[in-house]
Amino acid sequence: MSGPLLVSRDGPFARVTLARPEVRNAFDAALIGELRAAFESLADEPPDALRGVVLAGSGAVFCAGADIEWMRGAIRLSVEDNERDAAAMQAMFTAIDECPVPVIARVTGAALGGGIGLCATADVVVATAGTTFGFTETKLGILPAVISTFVVPKVGESHARALFATGERFDAERAKGIGLVHEVLADDAAL
Repeated sequence: MSGPLLVSRDGPFARVTLARPEVRNAFDAALIGELRAAFESLADEPPDALRGVVLAGSGAVFCAGADIEWMRGAIRLSVEDNERDAAAMQAMFTAIDECPVPVIARVTGAALGGGIGLCATADVVVATAGTTFGFTETKLGILPAVISTFVVPKVGESHARALFATGERFDAERAKGIGLVHEVLADDAAL
């Protein structure tokens, strides 16, 4: 794999795959930029050229949220640079959320922090039974502010407040129960 993102086509369907399995498909500036560009490009296609997009992660984990090394680097950034990073991430989620065709998230292993943000922007989320979810950034004292504008409407304010505050991990069945996931399948083969 050459870049942090792979985009492929099968007729009118696109597959967008996070391709950083060595860091559990965690976000960094490059992946954020490429995801945004990919979805903006897909949105510009003629209406009859694209019917749907599958969003997936390579390797064992869908997306572990922000790359810890990238986050460590943010400590040295100015307030303006951190605001610029947050705006870039917001723009990425917005590009996915506003995609004019259905986006189906194929979730395996884990969706943590920003990985849940990806789920919240997808139209349909299919997860394997063993997938875990969590707003684990709260354990580091970081609120999920950027993704909250997508997560709260998806799961409801009550669930969001409890999960944001505790950072507890939860399984795919609970994710389905709160409206984050639409279908839970036995394993990867069923996806």
